[in-house]
Amino acid sequence: MSAAAPVPDLAPLDDAWLRDPAAQRVAAALLEGGAQALFVGGCVRNALLSRFGAPAPVADVDLATDARPERTVELLTRAGLRAVPTGIAHGTVTAVADGRPFEITTFRADLRGHGRHAEVAFGADLAQDAARRDFTMNALYARPDGAVLDPVGGLPDLRARRVRFIGDAGRRIREDYLRILRFFRFHAWYGANGIDPEGLAACAEGLDGLDRLSRERIGHEMRRLLAAPDPAPALAAMAACGALARVLPGADPALIAPLTHVEALAGAAPDWLRRLAALAPGADADELARALRLSNAERRRLAAAAAAREAAEPPARAAWRHGPDAARDAALIDAAARAAPPPADLEAELARGAGARMPVRARDLAARGVAPGPQMGAELRRLEEAWLDSDMRLDAEALLARVGKG
Repeated sequence: MSAAAPVPDLAPLDDAWLRDPAAQRVAAALLEGGAQALFVGGCVRNALLSRFGAPAPVADVDLATDARPERTVELLTRAGLRAVPTGIAHGTVTAVADGRPFEITTFRADLRGHGRHAEVAFGADLAQDAARRDFTMNALYARPDGAVLDPVGGLPDLRARRVRFIGDAGRRIREDYLRILRFFRFHAWYGANGIDPEGLAACAEGLDGLDRLSRERIGHEMRRLLAAPDPAPALAAMAACGALARVLPGADPALIAPLTHVEALAGAAPDWLRRLAALAPGADADELARALRLSNAERRRLAAAAAAREAAEPPARAAWRHGPDAARDAALIDAAARAAPPPADLEAELARGAGARMPVRARDLAARGVAPGPQMGAELRRLEEAWLDSDMRLDAEALLARVGKG
C-alpha cells in the first residue's frame, strides 16, 4: 500500500465532524485550487478509536495540505473563508468557517531539531509529513470522503491502543523533549495493555532534556495527563523511569489509583487539581504553583484542601471553613488513603456546610451588652466553636443563652 492509498478493507469514516458543512467547505477550498486536503491527527484518531470500541470525543478538526501557507491563505480567501495566519512561519493557517476554527498545516519535513522546535521545510510529500510526527496513532489521515490513509502503519497500534513513537523513539524525543510528557499523557488517555517498552526506555534516556522545557509547558501537559479517566498506570510508569521526579520532585503516585476508584464510587468527575493534591500531598501549594505555573485560584484551592485534610474535620464543617471543592478533595483523598469508600452522604453534607450561616452576629452580642473590641471577638469565636461542635445545629436563641457563661 502506498503512502497515499486508502487502507484496504476499512470502511470510510462517516462521523458528524467529517460531514459538517463547515469542514467540507474548508476542504473544498483547498481541493478546488488543486491542493491536497487531508484531515489529520486527533479527529481521525478519535473517530477510529470510537469505531474500535474505545469512545473518544473529537474536539479540534485539523487538516494537512501540500499547499504552502501563502497559497492556503489565497485559496481560503478565494472561497470566501476567513484565513488567519496563526502560525504561518511554521506552516499553519487557521480557516474560519461558520464561526469555527480549522487549523491547516502545510506538509513538512524536519531539517534538524533543537530539543523543542525543529527547523522544517515546506512542501514535503505525505510520507515525509507523517514521518515527522510523534506517535503512530497521530499520523493517520482521512480524505474528505472519509477514506483513511496510514503512511506509517499506525492503525494496528491504534487498534491495540499502543502509544508508539514513529521510527526511532530516542530521535523523536531529541527533536522535542516535550514528547516525553506527551508519551505519558497519550498513554493515560488512549493506551492499554501496558506501556511501550522502547518508548519508556527512550524517555528514561532523555530525562535531561526535560530541564529545557518551560514550566508553563510542563504544567500544561501535567494538567491534561491528570485529567485522564485513569492516569494511574501512566503516572506509575512515569515515576519508574524517573520523569515524574524530574518535573515534580517528591511526587508519589501511590494514591492515584485508589483515588480514581473512590472518585468513581462517589460519582465525582475526574479532577486534575484534586489528583495533583494526592500526587504531591507533602508539597506546599506555593511550591506546586511555581513548579507547574498554577493560577492563583488553583494555588488557593490546593492550600485549602491541604488545610482541610490537616484539620480532619467532617465534610460539612470542612465545607463551611474551606469551601465545598476543597472539602470534597480532602474527603476523597482521605478515603483513598484509608482504602475506604467515600461518605455516602458526601455531597449532601458539602452542600449543607457550604450553605450554613453562623446564626449570631456582632450586633446580636451588642444588644446583649457585650462591648465592641477584643471581648466581643473572643465571645463570637467561642459561640462559633459551640455552633460547629453542635454540627451547626444550634440556633441563635440557644447560642445567645450562652453569652457570658464561657
